[in-house]
Amino acid sequence: MSRPATVRAAGFFALWTILTGSNPVDLVAGAVATWVATWVSLHLLPPGTSHVRPTRLSALALRFLYQSVVAGADVARRALDPRLPLRCGFVLYRTGLPPGPARHSFTTLMSLLPGTVPTGSDRDGALLIHCLDVEQPVAAQLAEQEGLFVQVIDAALHNG
Repeated sequence: MSRPATVRAAGFFALWTILTGSNPVDLVAGAVATWVATWVSLHLLPPGTSHVRPTRLSALALRFLYQSVVAGADVARRALDPRLPLRCGFVLYRTGLPPGPARHSFTTLMSLLPGTVPTGSDRDGALLIHCLDVEQPVAAQLAEQEGLFVQVIDAALHNG
């Protein structure tokens, strides 16, 4: 078994164990699920197509957690206080990521932040983002998030 397959399998099995506990009957099912998840993972994202930097990933995860809390509090405040206006609408964001797995991963990350939902793209390839307040600096925040994301996945960005 190659090193990437071993690392992925260990991660999937650890996740399975965390979610289900260490009941011996569940571990058999976990081993099968781990094998399937590893096989699919290796076929969808073969080793060597991207290089994740763990320290940058940690920084991105902490920033994501912080932004989630702040944005979630803002969304709750706007929903519960009728005096606060909601200026819903769409913002175009021109990403530097080429179409493919890297852009899809970034839009997935973006969709997890409260108040922003990628809904598609225009004819020029710019992302169409639905947001709760179009007067906020959404595009600037997304550009900063994209910069951190690119640092995490390493500038290789092989989308083959």
